[in-house]
Amino acid sequence: MTKEQIALAKRAVACKGWRWLGGMRTANEERVIGVMRDDVLHLCAPLDAALESVYVTRVFFDSSGSCLPDLTDPATLGCLLALVREAWGNPLVGVRGWLDDEGGDDLYEYYEVMGLDDEFHGNTEAEALVSTLEAAP
Repeated sequence: MTKEQIALAKRAVACKGWRWLGGMRTANEERVIGVMRDDVLHLCAPLDAALESVYVTRVFFDSSGSCLPDLTDPATLGCLLALVREAWGNPLVGVRGWLDDEGGDDLYEYYEVMGLDDEFHGNTEAEALVSTLEAAP
């Protein structure tokens, strides 16, 4: 992960509405298969890259927030969207993305969270969602 992605992941886990959900992927490329009370994560990780079908399950206690989510993972982004919807009490919240050239030759991605009275946006879908979760009531 880049420095920017790590910083964004730290912002996400610092949010009041953050919690780990089954299906999320950690920055260490482990999949969360369950979460017990007191932030005990049950992780499933590949034993060997050559044996991708072989997995080992381990338990990780993360009350310190040392485990970070991989916000580039589609399943983790879906879970983050679910957390945003829950935090705002609105199941219709969604994210819209598009390319914009601002009248120049360079295209850039832009994402906006829709379905709320307030506007939240970012240069990535994850950034838009984390900003929205940070501002949740």
